[in-house]
Amino acid sequence: MQDAQWLRRESRRSLDRLLPRLGGVDDVFKARLDAHFPALFELLHSLYGAHYDFFFHLEQILHTAARAYAERPADLRALDQQRADDPLWYRRETMMGAVCYVDLFAGTLDGIRQKISYFKELGITYLHLMPLFKAPEENSDGGYAVSDYRKVDARLGTITGLNALAADLRRNGISLCLDFVFNHTSDEHDWARRALAGDEEYQNYYYMFPDRAMPDRYQPHLREIFPEQAPGAFTYCPDVDRWVWTTFNTFQWDLNYSNPALFNAMLGEMLFLANRGVEILRLDAVAFIWKQLGTPSENLPPVHGVIRAFNALVALAAPALLFKSEAIVHPDDVASYIDRRECQISYNPTFMALIWEALATREVKLLRHSMSKRFDLPEGCAWVNYVRVHDDIGWSFADEDAAEVGIRGFPHRQFLNRFYTGQFEGSFACGLGFNFNPETLDMRICGTAASLAGLEQALNLGSDLFIEHAIRRILMIHSLIIGAGGIPLLYLGDEIATLNDYSFRDDPAKASDERWVHRPRFNWNRAGLRTDEATIEGRIFQGLARMIHVRKATPALGNTPTLFFDTQNPHVLGFVRDRRVLMLANFSDFEQSVSRQVLAAYWSIPPQAHDLISGRAVALDGSLRLPPYETLWLAEPGLADGTSR
Repeated sequence: MQDAQWLRRESRRSLDRLLPRLGGVDDVFKARLDAHFPALFELLHSLYGAHYDFFFHLEQILHTAARAYAERPADLRALDQQRADDPLWYRRETMMGAVCYVDLFAGTLDGIRQKISYFKELGITYLHLMPLFKAPEENSDGGYAVSDYRKVDARLGTITGLNALAADLRRNGISLCLDFVFNHTSDEHDWARRALAGDEEYQNYYYMFPDRAMPDRYQPHLREIFPEQAPGAFTYCPDVDRWVWTTFNTFQWDLNYSNPALFNAMLGEMLFLANRGVEILRLDAVAFIWKQLGTPSENLPPVHGVIRAFNALVALAAPALLFKSEAIVHPDDVASYIDRRECQISYNPTFMALIWEALATREVKLLRHSMSKRFDLPEGCAWVNYVRVHDDIGWSFADEDAAEVGIRGFPHRQFLNRFYTGQFEGSFACGLGFNFNPETLDMRICGTAASLAGLEQALNLGSDLFIEHAIRRILMIHSLIIGAGGIPLLYLGDEIATLNDYSFRDDPAKASDERWVHRPRFNWNRAGLRTDEATIEGRIFQGLARMIHVRKATPALGNTPTLFFDTQNPHVLGFVRDRRVLMLANFSDFEQSVSRQVLAAYWSIPPQAHDLISGRAVALDGSLRLPPYETLWLAEPGLADGTSR
């Protein structure tokens, strides 16, 4: 390993040598290069310095960044400057996210453009469109097997249409987020086809082995992601008599990031998307991108080097672009990717999982304890908080957190699996199990928010009380993601209480994947009821819209601390935002109370308080009582419009 002094000296020499060769770069790019190159050189040298042709690859990588900068449209360069002037824009109280599949929500990209008014009605400022690039019709894994990063699925539109959509969204104050599937490609990608044709350059873009010797050494240390659909991590390709690394499905070939040429190729794809107007890239399966013999090949240190190097290069060519990490792993590993030099924003899978855990147990001890330890983030970073997304729910809490509150992790996960598949007596949930592993007994849960929260069962039973409780649960759990610090992310359809769709079982292409139960086509007829609060759809939509409006009007709910505290009631979650807004949520079917004395220990109780959500006055002269599944956002009058500041 070279010492720091050598790296600094060699970095300067390399920059002086390479800069004249780039050609066509202006003073802005040169200034960025001067600022970021020392860190970039160190990162790339740590990853690829052992390659004999390291400096050749370094030059190629810089050429890719310079070319992307030169091609960046003027309006996106203006966005770069706007983000530089407001670098924490994504942490503001005005942020509100939504996610959907293009075809299921609106048919096509043009259909999405026609729904911008709906997004604005709901208050959306960040729209995540699920994978929309060209993928095999049959083996697509819901779009996560990409055949071409520069072509949109023809059924959805064109890359020109994507440009137009991004521009329209931006004009309406909505940032576009797309998935960047960068652990693997489809086996029908051009690179994979060339590899199958025997081209060694492209075979080196993947992990390909001539026999089972190396796969058999790697395999014992690897976990199976899809043990039912795709057991093992290697697939035999008879066309080239090679074994290919396939962490997920047999048709998804893992990319070889130990190859600097592959790194450069993926940089080109990334910057191409940035220049189409994409503002946020969700880095899919980020934990898996580096392999090392004798390890699980997850969350290895070079993964962070790869992401940081990408980040430094984005800072040269398209600095408005943000990274969002997707790592459904141990909470410590999730947190390891959250850094302004890596992923500025990240899904918060632990918060999500423990919201559902607390809903099942009616107790908040594990949720509160874990969040009091794990909710704080490094400066300049933000959680993306969600109730559910397109994927399954895995119980990704830390066993050590559970043990600290008297819970044994393994049996507790078994209970949660039984509860959310309706096998536990008294459960209100209608969910399906996904990818049960008979050896580890691991299983994940599928279902829409409304069905998991009890609305489907309540409607089937025709019980007014159960329906009322289900509606309150849906609103309560969404109040947590909207009220806690970070970016709330709503899976579109949940705002109108969409139920499970079991028709996926009739489609041979989907029948083996239970996740399709919570990916139904958006029902615009039901959405038409959203303004009528006499309907379930209207109660949910208008309830969420009120919370979103209050959040966006309350600076104390933006870039401010979140303090989780013990309410001294096992059923009531409490947290304080900016020392000014007190949030309480009753996870019980029964009325609960919290004493004024406990509240006063964490919050300066004002002479008068009101609930920001309902606008009603709240007496705090004694114990505060919360009806079943009640949510309160308590503050002094005038806070939401800023008049009390």
